[in-house]
Amino acid sequence: MRDGAMGGGHGAASNHGDLGWDDGLHRDDARPYSPGAAGGRGSGRIPGPRPPHGGDGPDPIPGGPGAGGADSSTGQRAGGPGGGHRRGGPRRQRSRRRKALRWVAIVAAVGVLGTAGAAYGYYEYLSGKIRKGERVSGKTTVAKPKANANGTSAMNIMILGSDSRLSADDQKLGGAADSAGARADVIMIAHLSADRSNMSVVSIPRDTRVDIPECEDPKTHHVYPKVNTIINASLGRGGPGCTLATVQNLTNVYIDHWLMIDFSGVVKMADVLGGVEVCVEHSVWDRPTKYIKHGGSGLKLTKGKHVIKDKQALQWLRTRDAFGDDSGRAKAQHMYMSSLIRTLRGQNLFTNPARLNKIATTAMGAFEVSSEIGTPKKLYDLGMELKSISPSRMTMLTMPHDADPQAVNAHYVPAAAAGTVWSLMRNDVAMDADGKAKAPGTASASPKPSTPSGPPAAAPATIPVTVVNGTAGTADKAAVPHRATAIATALKTAGFTGAEPSQTSVPSPGTSVTYPASAGDQGKSDAASVAKALKIPVSNVKPSTTAQAITLTVGADWKDGTDYSATLPKEGGVPKSADAINGADTTGCMPIQPIYRWAG
Repeated sequence: MRDGAMGGGHGAASNHGDLGWDDGLHRDDARPYSPGAAGGRGSGRIPGPRPPHGGDGPDPIPGGPGAGGADSSTGQRAGGPGGGHRRGGPRRQRSRRRKALRWVAIVAAVGVLGTAGAAYGYYEYLSGKIRKGERVSGKTTVAKPKANANGTSAMNIMILGSDSRLSADDQKLGGAADSAGARADVIMIAHLSADRSNMSVVSIPRDTRVDIPECEDPKTHHVYPKVNTIINASLGRGGPGCTLATVQNLTNVYIDHWLMIDFSGVVKMADVLGGVEVCVEHSVWDRPTKYIKHGGSGLKLTKGKHVIKDKQALQWLRTRDAFGDDSGRAKAQHMYMSSLIRTLRGQNLFTNPARLNKIATTAMGAFEVSSEIGTPKKLYDLGMELKSISPSRMTMLTMPHDADPQAVNAHYVPAAAAGTVWSLMRNDVAMDADGKAKAPGTASASPKPSTPSGPPAAAPATIPVTVVNGTAGTADKAAVPHRATAIATALKTAGFTGAEPSQTSVPSPGTSVTYPASAGDQGKSDAASVAKALKIPVSNVKPSTTAQAITLTVGADWKDGTDYSATLPKEGGVPKSADAINGADTTGCMPIQPIYRWAG
């Protein structure tokens, strides 16, 4: 079934893997949806006292009491302050081992894929282990971008760590055995640049309050109404496809694929991982104190670098209080992930087939993937693309966030600076500062020239251009008045005297220049010259099978001014509140809160 259609079996094999890698695999439901994501300003850290148990108790059942969502069959009210509460209020304490194991699987997922996957023969052997589900199962208006004028596209992969308690294996691992349902405890977006020169991994805090759209569970066909609650509840309201739709609506970033780690596979993944290097600025002992009596992961390390594995690795990934708060814990987890990727890349696994087979077999048994990549060859190809990126061009960061006004001590909302992170991703701007500076008009992540190869562009006065006002972004928002006229005037000043504003607005989150595909290389060159006149990256120039002439759509990312490059964040321009870590950094050490230091 096509993306956005409400059917199919979640987790069941489908025939999507037999289709080609074309746009037909990525079409979203085009029905309108009103995002209305919250924003704010601040440090991105939750103020006020911490609730009991560090806020790591189990979540309510999605759709059940306190979940913030609603199952229409029960008639329970959705949303409201504290919906899907994680840190506030009484609850049973979640197993620390449980959550840490889930993190081991997440970092292993990125590491294993990023180091080569395995030889094709291994994936053929593993084909029976691959579990698949629908790519999208919720309403979203974010469309898949077309390839740029150079024929390349960026790729975005959503990585989920789920907390499912539906099986006996899951229940043996701790937590409340009488709780059911799934929650997206870890949500990451891995962005691969169009030229595959750099990669970024952005974590979205699981307690971020967002709008979850209407979703249909592909297995049960139950329809969940849209709701405003924390994002981790989305997984229980239609599977990974609902979380994908939610993330797309939040970020306006198209997500090509998803990869999810289920809980029973997490333990198996932890068993095959080796040690990785981490560092602390001071000797640390994360233990109960007179101020926080409930907690402590038990992590005990002397100052400096250590290679950790097994129980210590779990303690590192679980530590919160000694690192300060949730933001500190996320930074420590990113440090672990970066180190794991470097470790795996530094090992020549092909010289040890037995170990390679064990890692690959365990990984495939732990993963569930969106159906369009659910074949051995496509997973192999994905792994090879990830392998080509140097750790020095990898950036790990967390979406900037503020305290949620509706539940200050429990939840988050996206901070204003989060918009910068998503703009970097949408515009394929490298989040590390190691790329070469680009001249205006070039693809930000690509060193290719601003004008693609082919015939020279026609004289500007002979190129008709239609300018469309898309500044509303989505159908429920209002467009900036007279924006198309202003840009058409700027083009006329630049010599494109045939530029005219359209009388019809077409909401678009991003700015683009399209040309008739039938115009071939000449149309591409002419469209690129229009983009260059306004300093629009060539990556925004795309062919269209429906365009009758060159069309410039002024998106919600360009609401004022006539120089598009002025709206783009600069390479490496990640907000400080995102706590970014470079994948090649081996010098960073985690600071420790004074009360958790010891004289070791």
